[in-house]
Amino acid sequence: MTRVRPARLIPPLLRRVPDFRRLWIGQTISVFGDEVSRIGLPLVAVLTLGADAAQMGYLTAVGLLPHLLFSMPAGIWLDRVQRRRRLMIWADYGRAALIATIPIAYVLGVLSMAQLYVVGFLSGTLTVVFDVSWNTVFVAVVRRARFVDAMALLNGSRSMAYVAGPTVGGALVQVLGAPFAMLADAFSFLGSAVVLRRVQSSEPPIEPEEGGLRERILAGLAFILGDPIMRPTLLAVATINLFNLAFAALFILYATTELGVAPGILGLVLGAGAVGGLIGAVIAGRLGRRIGLGPAYALGCVLFTLPLILVPIADAGMPTLVILGLLFAYEFGAGLGVMILDINVGAIMSARTPDRIRSRSSGAFRFINYGVRPIGALMGGLLGAAIGVREALFIASLGATLGVLWLVGSRVLRLHDLPEPG
Repeated sequence: MTRVRPARLIPPLLRRVPDFRRLWIGQTISVFGDEVSRIGLPLVAVLTLGADAAQMGYLTAVGLLPHLLFSMPAGIWLDRVQRRRRLMIWADYGRAALIATIPIAYVLGVLSMAQLYVVGFLSGTLTVVFDVSWNTVFVAVVRRARFVDAMALLNGSRSMAYVAGPTVGGALVQVLGAPFAMLADAFSFLGSAVVLRRVQSSEPPIEPEEGGLRERILAGLAFILGDPIMRPTLLAVATINLFNLAFAALFILYATTELGVAPGILGLVLGAGAVGGLIGAVIAGRLGRRIGLGPAYALGCVLFTLPLILVPIADAGMPTLVILGLLFAYEFGAGLGVMILDINVGAIMSARTPDRIRSRSSGAFRFINYGVRPIGALMGGLLGAAIGVREALFIASLGATLGVLWLVGSRVLRLHDLPEPG
């Protein structure tokens, strides 16, 4: 009988590329903490401060507003910075300090919604710097031919966080209270910074730049909107995110106050349902190679958005097991779809973007894709306050499914392999 060495069970990229392994470990630590906060921060607002639908929309919106305000300026600036990894490390330290102020303020008896808004905005600002820089570090540690495999591993860790994060977050909220559960996210940023300090790969060199400030500002946006692959890709995911954030702004409020699901049970159900994300991370690369990266991306768009409708279908008059079953199915299906979407579109974008304008292109993409998110969150909160939370969830879930229509007739659906740089 042939014995399998334990090392052989580790993917080659993690065994043979130390810097990618460090990048992967750092992200895994960070996204785990993010998933704890994904359930913890809304519960701080709802359970500790008694936030209503409009306030939940504002809270989600202010955390995403920096992406609208700063993504393009950050892209221009970071294309002229050689040591972007160092900025990522300082962004991690800053976010850890900001999150830590929440339990401190709670102990002192001064925690308020105003503080949550400030923490959300400043943390979001540092996230812009981190995320726009991240793409440059990624292409520095991974060869082009391994983009899909690397994206699968990075998103696989994110899907593992989807499974464990809400479960642990819900349990921490149940045992410690929502404010103290936020400490897990603060420590995760510190862990990410420690690992990033050990990455040694050289970043792509800064190329000489021609043209004035206006040309540099518009270069990334012009590339994104003028490219026949990037443009429909962006429009599809931006439409999805507009309505998905309207949905997300109200989900915790609806599940806990109108459906009556306890935080610990909610975290457990969402964590179990997130197994769909693990499955999606495993099959996304194979699916992209079999049917093509573009068609796999389109399929992910559909699978991600269709399950959203299951949440407003759930009603407080239903048996508890039926409600939990619908929430589980929503999280399973959405997790499966978003992994297929993200892994394939991440590889397409990394391959299509030229190094010379990589940060500006990333900033421009985020300016639109993330810029619609605070608008969506605000829209969700205002809709929930105006017509009811359940009705707003129906509208958001139906709107998100329309995003895939931007891909109809585009080159994206004919894209099988990695595209050449635009």
